[in-house]
Amino acid sequence: MPEIKKILVANRGEIALRIMRSAKELGIKTVAVYSEADRLSPHVKYADEAVCLGPPPSAQSYLLGEKIIEYCKKLNVDAIHPGYGFLSENAEFAKSVQDAEIIFIGPDSEAIRLMGDKLQAKDTVKDYNIPMIPGTDKAITDIFKAKEIAEQIGYPILIKAAAGGGGKGMRAVFKPDDFEEQMKLAVNEATSAFGNGSVFIEKFFTAPRHIEIQIMADAQGNTVYLFERECSIQRRHQKVIEEAPSAVLTPELRKKMGETAVKVAKACNYKGAGTVEFLYNNGDFYFLEMNTRLQVEHPVTELITGIDLVREQIRIAEGHPLSFSQNELEILGHAIELRVYAEDPTNNFLPDIGKLIKYKKPEGIGVRIDDGVEEGMDIPIYYDPMISKMCSYAKTRDEAIERMIRAIDDYKVNGIETTLPFGKFVMQHEAFKSGNYNTGFVNEHFSPEKLYEENKDSEEIAAIFASKLITEKRNSLRDQNQSETKANSVSLWKLKRM
Repeated sequence: MPEIKKILVANRGEIALRIMRSAKELGIKTVAVYSEADRLSPHVKYADEAVCLGPPPSAQSYLLGEKIIEYCKKLNVDAIHPGYGFLSENAEFAKSVQDAEIIFIGPDSEAIRLMGDKLQAKDTVKDYNIPMIPGTDKAITDIFKAKEIAEQIGYPILIKAAAGGGGKGMRAVFKPDDFEEQMKLAVNEATSAFGNGSVFIEKFFTAPRHIEIQIMADAQGNTVYLFERECSIQRRHQKVIEEAPSAVLTPELRKKMGETAVKVAKACNYKGAGTVEFLYNNGDFYFLEMNTRLQVEHPVTELITGIDLVREQIRIAEGHPLSFSQNELEILGHAIELRVYAEDPTNNFLPDIGKLIKYKKPEGIGVRIDDGVEEGMDIPIYYDPMISKMCSYAKTRDEAIERMIRAIDDYKVNGIETTLPFGKFVMQHEAFKSGNYNTGFVNEHFSPEKLYEENKDSEEIAAIFASKLITEKRNSLRDQNQSETKANSVSLWKLKRM
């Protein structure tokens, strides 16, 4: 049985730090990789060793798999943990790591390949009685044939990229007249994002809930589920708030979904930590996809189970069996996670890159912050604009919500806009507090005006809107001056022509 003595974390920021902390507790040395933009980042300082991969763009640094493997050989690294994003679901990279006789802390390359393509994933699990969303099971390129299929399924439908996620290459179509245009856009976006324009069609549910099941599997054939996470609060089809457990699942449904997730994992001979995602609609659930890596929202599962998922990943990679059984797992309280992004909720959640002039994290019982930044740092434009993952934990859901509100109020970030005000808006909204919400929450309930109205007594919200009003006024005056200048120039040109 191999013993891991040194791990290279092929990632950056908060997830790199989070992995290194678990490794340190196990007495394992760590190696950080970084781009020139991350030279002074906390994860670089925390590691026992650190190597620079190259310039800031990820294609010239964090995505250089062969270069990462070369450093592993030079530094006598036993294992690579990919974190999430970047190379974490790259089957070719996983295979290259294994071929180099380095342990890949995650599933084998074949499982990643099978689950990495949504259509291949559907085909892999079809013999396991897994509930599927009505739709196609093959890629479609012919627009007219695709339109016929869409009409057979019944509108509204969803066009989805087969090779990706994160909302890219995804288009909802509500009527036949819009189909051709939306399919062309989906194919183009999928090609641009993933280098693969393959798309497929599914029935579109207008008010579903997004629920995922955390699974863990060892090399001895033991597979368990660590309950669910509700991920329905999203913007641009991307998660921003998650909670565990879900407010909608009964114990019977939780067991059924968990056992279904285990079947999906067994279908691809899975090993390690993974997540099986489902859509829940009116009492029924449907398989969406499997993420063959650690998820951003894994801390809420750790909080309600007491299991260190990264520690378990490392043990499994060493060949150990799971340290717990399904019968030993239980839900202990309630946890909520807010992804604190450098984004402006009042401007369609667009990134708001800049310097962290002030950065003070909340403290106190039941609050967990996973971050990878420090006061005075710049948030690089080259990567995902996440600042931190903030979790609240308590005995009950109501207490976890109140604790999250307190933590948001105590979190001080100046210099950039963040999703903190949006998080407070959600926590205080009756739809969320009642547990009666779905993936349409942002479109149905949120707007900049509502954010201001419900938080107008907040000095921070008032400052945000005052700043925006000043900016809008300046832009208006600038546009007016430019128009007047242009008009005067035209008039002068006319006079010269006369």
